[in-house]
Amino acid sequence: MAEDNNKNNNNNTDNHDDEYEKVCSICRRPESKAGKMIQMGMGIYVCADCMQRSMDTIMKGDFNYDDMMKLSKDIPGIHFMNMADLGGEIPNKQKIKKKKEGEKRVPLIDLKDIPAPHKIKEKLDEYVIGQEYAKKVISVAVYNHYKRVATDTMDSIEIEKSNMLMIGPTGSGKTYLVKTLARLLNVPLAIADATSLTEAGYIGDDIESVVSKLLAAADNDVEKAEQGIIFIDEIDKIAKKKETHSRDVSGESVQQGMLKLLEGADIEVPVGSNSKNAMVPLVTVNTRNILFICGGAFPDLEDIIKERLNKQASIGFMADLKDKYDNVDNLISQVTIEDLKKFGMIPEFLGRLPVVFTLDALTKDMLVKILKEPKNAILKQYEKLLELDEVKLEFDDDAIEAIAEKALERKTGARALRSIIEEFMLDIMYEIPKDDNIGKVTITRAYIEKKGGPLIEMRTAGLLPG
Repeated sequence: MAEDNNKNNNNNTDNHDDEYEKVCSICRRPESKAGKMIQMGMGIYVCADCMQRSMDTIMKGDFNYDDMMKLSKDIPGIHFMNMADLGGEIPNKQKIKKKKEGEKRVPLIDLKDIPAPHKIKEKLDEYVIGQEYAKKVISVAVYNHYKRVATDTMDSIEIEKSNMLMIGPTGSGKTYLVKTLARLLNVPLAIADATSLTEAGYIGDDIESVVSKLLAAADNDVEKAEQGIIFIDEIDKIAKKKETHSRDVSGESVQQGMLKLLEGADIEVPVGSNSKNAMVPLVTVNTRNILFICGGAFPDLEDIIKERLNKQASIGFMADLKDKYDNVDNLISQVTIEDLKKFGMIPEFLGRLPVVFTLDALTKDMLVKILKEPKNAILKQYEKLLELDEVKLEFDDDAIEAIAEKALERKTGARALRSIIEEFMLDIMYEIPKDDNIGKVTITRAYIEKKGGPLIEMRTAGLLPG
């Protein structure tokens, strides 16, 4: 019986190992690149090239391993590789999924299954409030992109990628829009932050690390990753630095380095690491079918737009006043490529992001809708939490407006809503479990403005709240 269990365990281990490629313990190349591996025992595999080089080194001179190890102890700073260090189990996040023989490339989304733009927008409407223009643009761009991926070519005419640049104030829903989109399409999504990216050789993440994150999101399946979406946030932080005399390692040079990624190229990326110098396998990912969406708040871009508009309307007797555009709502929607160049984005980078669109700043009415209407609205979440304590939670319309007004004052968009609600719900969430007789709590404007308390109703004996 014990022997049967051991056999089953061994078979399970072998089947599990068959899913992943073997990796050379010296050069870290997978077997798909280096060829058949030589098993050395203790989980160590060596490719034929490294084995040949090792044999050549030994044959050239009087090689005495014990003497070398003694020497490394006597002289500080010298270290010789110990074969025992090469062994050990490699974690799954650093293993490359093996492609089965004869297996053909299968698109993640079949041409028949690609939802039409209006259907994508309908789904986005369930989660994202407002931003009608942005949802329309992103729906069309994604629809065209996955048609391109599913067909690979159309009558031998190569269709260019529809990479996007999303501009909008903080808290307007840029990241949330992309997350919702990837969830609806069921494709791998990687969200990276441009602020951590630097030119190769400097402290920070290499530019290729954004592709490495997508590979991890695709469970190290290269073909799956090659059809995913990468969202690069805070893209405005890699603008050219103005009037600087130091080397710009995280600005224009990062834009230059990202050009080949955006256009489509074979990129060597480390598996399960952000650095190429880490002792992990390297794998080649083609970015031709990866959709890149870049987003940023672009602070001070409105000043550049105002300057351009004032220059156009400040000549002659009919000249406009210079402060004419100071109180214009959503002035950022009038952005042009020239404004972005002046901000510090290089023309080559902007040329690879053909779809440029803006998100509106959130108004009071939009914030009220965000609180109430989406499938996972914040108020619905708290209602559900108190429902688990058999207590009904209600919000007056005036109270909801008061929350929206407070959020507008903070000028951080929808992000402010959660912190405001957490603040006034703290005492309620603390006190409710103390008294089993509480049946209903109503939040009022007076409570939000700290001028009164919530309305509390006791439950009828033996009855739960409706």
